[in-house]
Order: sequence, then structure tokens, then C-alpha cells
Amino acid sequence: MPIRLSILGSTGSIGRSALEVVRHHPGLFEVVALGAFANTDLLARQIAEFRPAHVAVVDEAAARRLEGTGVGARLWRGPRGLEDMAAVDVDVALCAVVGAAGLKPVLRAIESGHRVALANKEPLVIAGSLIMDTARRAGVKVLPVDSEHSAIFQCIEGHPRDDVHCIHLTASGGPFYGKPSAARRDVSPEEAANHPTWDMGRKISVDSATLMNKGLEVIEAMWLFGMPLDRIRVVIHPQSIIHSLVEFTDGSILAQMGPTDMRFPILFALTWPERVREPMGRLDLTRIEKLTFAEPDFSEFPCLRLALESARRGGTAPAVLNAANEVAVQAFCQRRIPFLEIPRLVESVLAGAELETTVSLESVLASDAAARARAERYIADRF
Repeated sequence: MPIRLSILGSTGSIGRSALEVVRHHPGLFEVVALGAFANTDLLARQIAEFRPAHVAVVDEAAARRLEGTGVGARLWRGPRGLEDMAAVDVDVALCAVVGAAGLKPVLRAIESGHRVALANKEPLVIAGSLIMDTARRAGVKVLPVDSEHSAIFQCIEGHPRDDVHCIHLTASGGPFYGKPSAARRDVSPEEAANHPTWDMGRKISVDSATLMNKGLEVIEAMWLFGMPLDRIRVVIHPQSIIHSLVEFTDGSILAQMGPTDMRFPILFALTWPERVREPMGRLDLTRIEKLTFAEPDFSEFPCLRLALESARRGGTAPAVLNAANEVAVQAFCQRRIPFLEIPRLVESVLAGAELETTVSLESVLASDAAARARAERYIADRF
């Protein structure tokens, strides 16, 4: 029987890569549901190729446009429609909706008893305890799709957590690693999104350029693997060949290596606990010239410092951090603020936030909304 999939965020970078995995393994998967925000041109082509029974479009106007083309599937409209479609019967729900908007669909998929392949880190960042508690109650496995967390999972699986000394979370450093702040003063969104080793969407690429992405991944790892902050270390690895490492109490270190291609961790998450025998390429060890590692410079990458501070504070601090960063990155991509203003905006919003110690869906959503409003006021006052 094929593995029945829903892909929430099918027109984004991860969603497109997931559908490439489906193409590469005919007969292994059945695409049951596809969800997108507003890119109905691409979504219509995906529908024609994969013939899903369910389709969700978050943007109402885009949904009406798609409906006019004769979609040939049940159409779910709006944010609530995406949440409801997340509950349709599948074997694996791949959740790849960028940002905090992915929280409710992820929770709905978990509550419906589906195994979740989690590609959007923000839900775990802002509501990690809520998601993992819900998954435990539902008996649902949450598998990471991020290459770093997939690597950690593959290294740590089968080992007692007490045997783990620490996790080494690798970071490429982004396009500006090794360059002083002055060199980043006038960078464009295109330059910031030009990642040296990974092909990703714009938001994640900009987060990688500020190293905020790595800070969010630290928080994600805390919840996925039940590790305290002081046992997760960020290490700069510009080649992106080793995707992360796990160090054990006896001093042994296990590392997971592979090509810089998101299709590999996607395939692993979709087919676990099996491994597919037909790879989409292999890593040629003889062509690797060097593997280097370095500690991150927090003065050059203040977003990483802010993320770790938020993780240390806990409660709704990560939700405030994430919301402020989402607004800041969007404003930078729209050329409303300069690149170096991103961490200043995030730090200002965090400094003025009223944080809650208890994490619930209500407290997270309230903190998210308040932080976004404060971030927009920051931009309006200064720019």
C-alpha cells in the first residue's frame, strides 16, 4: 500500500521538494491533500499532476480563482480550511507552512492521530510544550524535516537520553559569515537570500543570514529531543556536509553526513522507520576537500544571542521573538528597513513585551499578536 500524504505548504520550497521525492519514487506515495497560501498557478499544476482528493487555499480571493478553474477536488478555504484539511485521513502529514501560521494546522494534524513530518520550526519554537504534550497524549510521532534535526534524530535514535552529553547543531554561517557588520550595512534582500550551500525559501534564507534560523533551531531541538539549553551547542560548519552531531557521555561523537539537498531528510521523515533503497544521489567522500568548524561570533550575529536568551527565559519569550523576527524579515524583504535593523527591532520588541510564564494556545496567540503590533509600531516610528 502506498504511503498516503498530506502536504501543507505544497507551493513553498519544502513542499516542492517533497513532491519531487514523490515523483522520484512512483508507487511509493499517494498524495491525498495539498495546501497552499495563494500561489494557485503552481497549485493548479500540482493538482493536475498528483490528483489529490483535498485542496486548501488560505487566501480567499485565490481560493475563488482556483475554484473557477474546476479544481476537481474538495476545496477548503481560508486559514480555518487549512486547519480542517489537516485532519483528513492520511499516514503522514508534512507540515511546511512558514511561520507561526503553521501552529494550528500542526496541532490539528497531531490531534487527528497522523504522524507529522515537521518542516516548519516556528510551531515548536512558540509552543513546543503544547505540541509535544499533544503528541504524547495522541500517541503521535513528530519527526523532524530540518536537515540538522533529522541528523540528530538519526544519531540519537536508540540511545538513552542520559547517555547524551550534548548536541552539536551545525550552521553554515550564511552568506555573510566572516564578513564584518560594516559589509552588511547596505545588503539587499537578494544578497541576504543567496545562501551559499542550501536552496531555501526567502524567509528561511534571510534567517540563515542573521543566524536567527539557528537560534530557532536550538529551541526546536530542546523540544524535539528533550534537551536543556546548556546541552545544545551551535557550531559553524560552512561546508554543510555534516548536518549535525551527537556527543555521548563516553566521549564518542556520531555525525550524520549527506548531500546539501532537502529531499534527503524529507524522504527519511516520510518513510521512517524504513529506508528507501533508491537514493536521489550520493555523497562522494573523495571530493570533500575539507571540513571546518568554528564557534559563532555573537557580536556579529546578535539574532543568535537573542534567540538563546529567549530560550533561557522560556514562557512566551520565544513566541515574541519569533513574531518580531517575522515582521522584521518581511519588512526587510519589502525594503522598509535595512538588514542590520532586524536584530535591533527584535531586541526592542522583546524588551517591551509582557511575557507569560504559562504556554497555552491562547497565551501564545496573544503574545504573537502583541509582538507583531509592537514591531509594526517600531517600523512606523523610525522609518
